[in-house]
Amino acid sequence: MFGRFGGAGPDGTAAVFERWGFVPGRRLVLLAGAAELTGAASIAAGLLTPGGCAVVVGTMTVAAAATAPSGFWAQQGGCEVPFWYGAVAAVLAFTGPGAWSLDHAAGLDGLDGYGWGTGALALGLATAAVPLTFRSRVLRARDADHDEVT
Repeated sequence: MFGRFGGAGPDGTAAVFERWGFVPGRRLVLLAGAAELTGAASIAAGLLTPGGCAVVVGTMTVAAAATAPSGFWAQQGGCEVPFWYGAVAAVLAFTGPGAWSLDHAAGLDGLDGYGWGTGALALGLATAAVPLTFRSRVLRARDADHDEVT
């Protein structure tokens, strides 16, 4: 998100987002980065865990869909990493964060199980549908423009 640890930063990542069909790239990079940080912080702290899991599931579903055309394996640019991050978040939504979490410290031990896990998974997938729908429109328009030129 900030270009640290070898990342491209918002501007460099925006170019990749736009190539993938996420327009406007820079705004969506900042939104995706904020969502990833929020979800990861929620999961790491074990605070309102099903909500954080839903955010990560949604964000990683979008990332996996964008990288899936390159195959599964990460070393080939595929969707392996976002798939596994999303899967782990989904599992945590079902199992809960454990005894060392802020949820436990705040007496929110009931935020786990089938209902919360299913809800987090459904919410994450439903929210992923929004950017994926817009992306699909952009990619179809590009294909139509390309067909007209050729």
